[in-house]
Order: sequence, then structure tokens, then C-alpha cells
Amino acid sequence: MALGLDKALGIHPYALSLRMDRTQLLAGNLANVDTPGYLARDVDYRTVLQQAARQLEQGRDKPSLASENLYRIPYQPARDGNTVELSVEQTAFAENAMDFQTSLTFLNIKLRGLNQAIEGR
Repeated sequence: MALGLDKALGIHPYALSLRMDRTQLLAGNLANVDTPGYLARDVDYRTVLQQAARQLEQGRDKPSLASENLYRIPYQPARDGNTVELSVEQTAFAENAMDFQTSLTFLNIKLRGLNQAIEGR
């Protein structure tokens, strides 16, 4: 019986992809911390990943990771209309980096297990 690599790896490759997209979004927020009128954006990671997991359970080969960008509501609005708060963005970026590393670790564990199964260990 053949086992598809997509099924064996589960949601982990999609989690990595979504984390990379979120990293770019957060980096854009950090780059525009002093841009007047810039609105800080983010993605609801949990919701998008839950939708992707449901799609995989329903038998879809490639789940949709489409997400709508949400705008952050600032704790202290700036006079120039910029909603980026440096500490909030840095915290979100660091958290996302740690979660990316965790997803990468899970993917490595899955691949190591598949390799051992192929080798018959």
C-alpha cells in the first residue's frame, strides 16, 4: 500500500508556509514603524491553520492557506495615523520565529521517522 508524502507529513509543511508568510507581514510592519498612516497588519494564524487541517481531513490534496489580513488596533494611537507599535511587533515577530522553529522540528521528526521506516529500523 502506497503512502503519499503529503499524508505522511500532515499539516506541518502548511504550518511552515503560513509561518513564513506571517514573518513577511510582521517584517513589513517593523519596516514601516515610522511611516505616517501605515496600518499594522497580521494574520489569524490559528483560524487559517484550523481551516487547512479540516481541508486535509476532508481529503483535499492541497489545502488553501488564503487568509485575510487583519489590522491591528493600537494600544496608543500615533498622531500621524501609524498603528505600528514597535514592542508589539517585535514580540509577535519573536513568537512567530519560535513557532516556526517548533514547526520545523516537528517536520524533521516526521521525516526522520519516515526515513527509519524506509530503512526498516
